[in-house]
Amino acid sequence: MKAVRTVQIDNPRVIVTEWAFAPGAETGQHVHRMDYVVVPLTSGALRLIEPESTRDAQLTAGVSYSRPAGVNHNVVNVNAYEFRFLEIELK
Repeated sequence: MKAVRTVQIDNPRVIVTEWAFAPGAETGQHVHRMDYVVVPLTSGALRLIEPESTRDAQLTAGVSYSRPAGVNHNVVNVNAYEFRFLEIELK
């Protein structure tokens, strides 16, 4: 099952996307082409399946983090409830 992607803003400077993951939903394997910031709207765990490893990341609502362009992963909701976050890509 795929996570639901809703683009809220796409202008010359940023793309702001809300991601909603039903339990077990995933993004599919992808590579980030821009630096980005994630703002969790829900607390819980997301499984990150990367080329070299798989790990569970614990996220807390309102506690943001950033990652550089080039990140390659699939993101999976391992919670028994919907998980949501905002992704802000910097152009």
